[in-house]
Amino acid sequence: MSLKQFWTKKTLVGLGLGQFLSLLITSTGFSSSELSNRGINAPTSQSFLNYVLLTVVYGSVMLYKRQALKAKWYYYVVLGLVDVEANYLVVKAYQYTSITSVMLLDCWSIPSVMLLTFIFLKTKYRFRKIAGVIVCVAGLVMVIFSDVHAGDRSGGRDPRKGDLLVIAGATLYAISNVSEEFLVKNANRVELMSFLGLFGAIISAIQISIIERNELKSIHWTAGAAFPFFGFSLAMFLFYSFVPVLLKMSGSTMLNLSLLTSDMWAVIIRIFAYHEKVDWMYFLAFAAVAVGLVIYSGGDKEEDQHQCIAGVGDEDAGRSKHFDEEAGFDNINQEAIAGSSKTGDTSKHDCITNGKISETIENKNIGKDVQGQKS
Repeated sequence: MSLKQFWTKKTLVGLGLGQFLSLLITSTGFSSSELSNRGINAPTSQSFLNYVLLTVVYGSVMLYKRQALKAKWYYYVVLGLVDVEANYLVVKAYQYTSITSVMLLDCWSIPSVMLLTFIFLKTKYRFRKIAGVIVCVAGLVMVIFSDVHAGDRSGGRDPRKGDLLVIAGATLYAISNVSEEFLVKNANRVELMSFLGLFGAIISAIQISIIERNELKSIHWTAGAAFPFFGFSLAMFLFYSFVPVLLKMSGSTMLNLSLLTSDMWAVIIRIFAYHEKVDWMYFLAFAAVAVGLVIYSGGDKEEDQHQCIAGVGDEDAGRSKHFDEEAGFDNINQEAIAGSSKTGDTSKHDCITNGKISETIENKNIGKDVQGQKS
């Protein structure tokens, strides 16, 4: 594979958007760690304002356009519950382990996402992508080993408990991401954000009233406490707003792999803001994450073309050879339009419309000639 084929436009846009989301996640990690250091332990309350913002902003757009629901409302109830608890577990983990460990252990969501997309979304992964994920997960093993054998360093009062909370939260994040990918491709981005915000806010409010009511009352609100609290909500709102864009373009696995680079920013925060010592194994984990991300994301366009050629070839094999040229051209157009509305067939549609298959181009030209003769 040449360098030009590897660094396609789709790859570069996906990596760029992924890094923007990565910076947002880094800022939420910094905010959560800062609140934990100040003795503010209200994970659900931190996410509540984000859900309210999603409801107000995207709900207003949906009401203005008077959009009809494209997915069942109870799908969003389940998604809201999973998302709220995922946020709760991960934010709670900052009380027990370091910011770097939390962000590195998030890569547990990657194999979870791949398994779920393979089972429910019928996504197929080539060996190169699987190899990239294996390299990334190697970093996960290094971090767990480091936390177990270096619990006395300044990484939290109970690193192993924190690690377990992050892994549980990352598993729920995987379920949430795959569900969002399905809904954003089959429903609507505005609808997804509106109802995720609505039911997320309702579930959060119930949970706050049960387990965080006293914690909120005991908080002494100062500028030092309010800034990271509301900064977390704003960063999460922007993150949730752009996640569906990357999910629709590149999928859940690419999203989770891109977020792993937030670990590098987390190390900078840990060294310069908290003056903590970083275990040498973290740097090996960073290298694994970077290499795995490049291996996974490179050459997406070429792979899509191979898949669409195979897909169209299978359909052509079953097509009758007795169609005349004009009928064959019309049939291809109809299949392209129908295929573009199905989840997972976008690459096939792009292949046909871009004229990447010589047989399609030939039929198209013949069809035009026949139409010209008739006119």
